[in-house]
Amino acid sequence: MPLHPIADEFSPRELLNRETVYKGRIWDVVHDSVKLSDDGATIDRDYISHPGAVSVLVLDDQERVLMINQYRHPVGMRLWEIPAGLLDVAGEPPLEAAKRELWEETDRTADHWAILTDVFLSPGSSAEAVRVYLARDAKLVADDQRHERTDEEAEMISTWVPLEEAVAAVLAGKIHNPTAMIAILAAQAARANQYLGLRDANEPFDVHPYLREG
Repeated sequence: MPLHPIADEFSPRELLNRETVYKGRIWDVVHDSVKLSDDGATIDRDYISHPGAVSVLVLDDQERVLMINQYRHPVGMRLWEIPAGLLDVAGEPPLEAAKRELWEETDRTADHWAILTDVFLSPGSSAEAVRVYLARDAKLVADDQRHERTDEEAEMISTWVPLEEAVAAVLAGKIHNPTAMIAILAAQAARANQYLGLRDANEPFDVHPYLREG
């Protein structure tokens, strides 16, 4: 029987050796040897060393979600997503990264922020951790303050989708981006509780493997 309330917990194991076996443009692949127990049992694991990311679910006063559409080459599809980006600016706090991504991808700022949830997208093969924010009271910035998008981002389009329609699209298999799916379903659950109990946007992102203190 699970413990109640259930909660993931840190489980430090002794790192015996770490080697970078592939150096990539954005992320690397590392090989770790880890001691599992006091009797000396060890495991070897290869996984993606990922800087992590932030994403932003924007809701307007009509309870509509701001969705963006972007080409994703590995899957060969244009996907409906929410604003998101890597934590790839040294020293930039996650909340500031989220604000930057919202501005860069949608030409908007927002007055109110909270944390919807944190997620490991593929914890068996990647260290990628994503913080998902809820942003309210979003506003367009002036034309001369907008970010110049390039490459795939230059083709981005955006639209407002009622939250109920976004949830239905997730359940119907029409939306495939995992962060967008998680954010939409989390927003629906938060809405049922009048958005009470959401965490402060400035709370440390300490489940992130590379942002843990100590």
